[in-house]
Amino acid sequence: MTDTISPSARRELGDFLRTRRERLSPGRVGLPATGRRRTPGLRREEVAVLAGVGVTWYTWLEQGRPINVSTQVLKAVGRALRLDEAETRHLRRLAGVRPPATDPAGCDPALLTAFQPVLDKLDPYPACLQTRLFDVVAYNRAYRHLFTDMDLIPSAERNCAVQFFTDPDWRSRYVDDDIVATRMVARMRAAASAGTAGADASSVVGRLLERSDEFARLWSRHDVLLQHYEVKRLESPLVGLLQLNFVSTDVTETGHRLMVMTPGDEETSRRLEQLSGLAATVPGLLGDRR
Repeated sequence: MTDTISPSARRELGDFLRTRRERLSPGRVGLPATGRRRTPGLRREEVAVLAGVGVTWYTWLEQGRPINVSTQVLKAVGRALRLDEAETRHLRRLAGVRPPATDPAGCDPALLTAFQPVLDKLDPYPACLQTRLFDVVAYNRAYRHLFTDMDLIPSAERNCAVQFFTDPDWRSRYVDDDIVATRMVARMRAAASAGTAGADASSVVGRLLERSDEFARLWSRHDVLLQHYEVKRLESPLVGLLQLNFVSTDVTETGHRLMVMTPGDEETSRRLEQLSGLAATVPGLLGDRR
């Protein structure tokens, strides 16, 4: 980490290290418990010992001071804090090891031309092209009517996280909404720190911090998550309960991802066919709620 890192990034690095340190008990890392502790988790001195670095150096790192940090030392700190793969990448990025930034929100029309036929062919499986901060830039017929009529949402508001945390109707589609909220914010945190979320990252996060206390609380936890597959249950107002496999594939060159939702059981497969058929015959099926 050098003087090229912004003060806000230094603060975030310090907050991240502190929250990871506080979640560990001495017993979990093989250290003896030494009396009552005024604060939760490990002490800075203990992390330094586990990582094989000086106490002063680690303290400066957690304070976000502009010091030089090698990849090898960051790995040692990550091991000491029991960081998983996503958290280790997050730590390196915060310390200044970043890939070139892209701007997926500024979607090239040629990309949409290339992907829209792919999305359409995936119908009746809901599918969309989105940024890593959940801006939806293209979608097929089944996806259009999965949560609401996407065509009725202004393009600037077609963001799954914004809709989830600010629109009760959208959120009500998720059966396990609390779990979805936690994972969504952790994925956004990982994407924002990776430098792959585009120039619009601060705008999306800023809007959510202003509009949702729940998002602000989850964002302050500094949890990160890398995830390309998960199972979710959605309650469609048109066809009922859907058990869906959410599968995403990165479009590496542009910073987008292709999201496809496949049926998890036969009943869901039947209901997706029904949803696609309804959407094809009744335009504006869910009506204008806005």
